[in-house]
Amino acid sequence: MSINTGFSTEPPSGPDDQLVLKDDDSIGEIINGHNLNDLGKFVLKLLTSPKFSQTTDTESSQVVDDPIPQALPNEIAATIRTLLCQIGEDTNREGLKQKPDRYAKALQFFTKGYKEKANEVVNGAIFNEEMEDTVIVSDIDVFSLCEHHMLPFFGKVHIGYIPNGRVLGLSKFARIVEMFARRLQVQERLTTQIADAIEELLEPLGVAVIIECKHMCMMMRGVENTESMTLTQCMRGVLKDGVKERRNFHALLKLRKRS
Repeated sequence: MSINTGFSTEPPSGPDDQLVLKDDDSIGEIINGHNLNDLGKFVLKLLTSPKFSQTTDTESSQVVDDPIPQALPNEIAATIRTLLCQIGEDTNREGLKQKPDRYAKALQFFTKGYKEKANEVVNGAIFNEEMEDTVIVSDIDVFSLCEHHMLPFFGKVHIGYIPNGRVLGLSKFARIVEMFARRLQVQERLTTQIADAIEELLEPLGVAVIIECKHMCMMMRGVENTESMTLTQCMRGVLKDGVKERRNFHALLKLRKRS
């Protein structure tokens, strides 16, 4: 079975370099002969392809951090249906009849952060406030998809900052985390993007972001290690350069674990 979507690829000829999308052939032909890593790259290419972009040049120029995929649900569903056929599944059997459509909707939700911007999710909740001490918002839930295998990683985000005359509504930290997490991600980049956004919005004296996550790509494949936790951090300003401020931030985080 082969479903034409107007795309084809040439086999990757070098290191991660890559499935090249052109105009012809079918996804079935694209998929044959490629391993799962290649397929992950293909799906990423499909999601971010200009073929499906519905933004104007003006709109695109306003996005500074990531491309905005605009793949239509029926196009994603067609791709998923073909992938299922290629692994030997019967897409007409009861349990899978609606799966391509359901997964297409789920994938759009999982990647909705591409269409969001920090100033929009904050929605004006920045207030003038003279506050000189560290503010910490801890244990923010985070769920994202690893861009290498498109498998989930999940855990907690801890954010601290020292205001410089402006503070952010507390719920907006979770909004910022979700905005960047609802993309294909790596934890290291996610950590930096959150710190960058807070620094740009508030211009604080210092900002710190710590993320601790479990990755399904380590738990259910590869080394199959279910206990490993990945920790990443990004420190800026006085929370990076000031020994006293940094120690105070870490002490407050430890204090919250005891309570």
